[in-house]
Amino acid sequence: MKRITWVLLAVSSWGAVKAQVAKKNTSANAKTVTVYTSADKTNLLLSENGKLSFSEFKQPLETEPTIFIDPKSSFQTFIGIGGAITDAAAETFGALPKAQQQEFLSAYYDLNKGIGYSLARTTIHSSDFSSGSYTYVQDNDKELKTFNVAHDEQYRIPLIKQAITSAGGKLTLFVSPWSPPAWMKSNNSMLQGGKLLPEYMQNWANYFVKFIKTYEAKGIPVWGLSVQNEPMAKQKWESCIFTADEERDFIKKYLGPTLQKSGLGSKKLIAWDHNRDLMFQRASVILNDAEAAKYVWGIGFHWYETWTGGPMQFENLKLVSQAYPNKALIFTEGCKEKFNMDSIHNWNLGEKYGYSMINDFNNGTVAWTDWNILLDEKGGPNHVGNFCFAPIHADTKTGKLIYTNAYYYIGHFSKFIRPGAKRIASSSSRAQLQTTAFKNTDGSIVVVVMNTTDQKMPYRLWIAGEAATTESLPHSINTFVIK
Repeated sequence: MKRITWVLLAVSSWGAVKAQVAKKNTSANAKTVTVYTSADKTNLLLSENGKLSFSEFKQPLETEPTIFIDPKSSFQTFIGIGGAITDAAAETFGALPKAQQQEFLSAYYDLNKGIGYSLARTTIHSSDFSSGSYTYVQDNDKELKTFNVAHDEQYRIPLIKQAITSAGGKLTLFVSPWSPPAWMKSNNSMLQGGKLLPEYMQNWANYFVKFIKTYEAKGIPVWGLSVQNEPMAKQKWESCIFTADEERDFIKKYLGPTLQKSGLGSKKLIAWDHNRDLMFQRASVILNDAEAAKYVWGIGFHWYETWTGGPMQFENLKLVSQAYPNKALIFTEGCKEKFNMDSIHNWNLGEKYGYSMINDFNNGTVAWTDWNILLDEKGGPNHVGNFCFAPIHADTKTGKLIYTNAYYYIGHFSKFIRPGAKRIASSSSRAQLQTTAFKNTDGSIVVVVMNTTDQKMPYRLWIAGEAATTESLPHSINTFVIK
């Protein structure tokens, strides 16, 4: 009898052990991890290159590099990633053969075949990335009776419509002016800065409304608008100066009320739209004024504070996020300047994008917008010779598309982090490994890890007492999709 009891107890104990092991295995196996990699000096470009599995791993040592993920600690809600559909992009697109046009649209906007852009920006009349300066009205037409967008109907509007279709029927679009018409300005020129004359402030506010309503009537929904592109830069191209006080007053006295009265009060109004260097001063002047702040959805920023050769100033971004947590942060423009075809495949092009995106998101940014989605083999067209890089260039002589690694670096975010996702905590125990992470609405977790060093680095992904072992190749970026 005792022997039978012992056997039963043994079987029972073994069953409990098996159940405990099965529970652990179920916990680990519940996480399926797909790895996507782009790496210098390899053939890996946003390539799926492996699966990982989790197992119990309670506490790493200091000598064990680790990326820690905590899905229970969540932050801002993600809106999207995309690029600007400028005149230059649209004109270059129009020069491509039909097959390459379709390739291009799929590459950017198709989630399965491409990198799933969900955000776009376009200009209110011309910018430097147009073949020439133009507006939508005749000179001195204060009532805007001659307003029309016939110029845009040749290239830009058709491309925007095709992009919307390729994105599945929805593309979050915001619009930005580079300059009011020359006759509204102190220097009587769209170029070289100058200021909006006080007597034309209402006319200029009306111009925004005309543009938005005209585009929407043509089947192009407008989600938001910025007040002025780069308001503290006197440029040789289209530009206009607004001090912080002037932008604040234009918003609260003219643009904000005009949008409200015109039925456009739901449009997301973006202030600043310039570099991180002055963004806290601009945000504080505008957002500390209740009458201006009530119209402002968020603060837009660029990355060109690095023109001096200094670092990107993420601490200013963090300060705005902390001081005004109820206002959004949106990256509205960035590109590598001074185009040179010999440098088109330099790996550090993409690394700059990865570095900015990781740090921008970790400091509260909800949406990220690249500059031109497409440029030609000269880095244009641009009517003042301000040629730049884009993620994709077109050789208009051969009709071929040239993909820079910036396209793939952006894709490591845009393809996997989808609108509605929440940023979650992601911490690296090594400065050489930079990381951010999001949880999508379908429950999947996306972790991005970037290595800008010359060294291969083994490390672990760690979530709630379980870890998966992996490694980072020199000058690489990984996206881990955990389901």
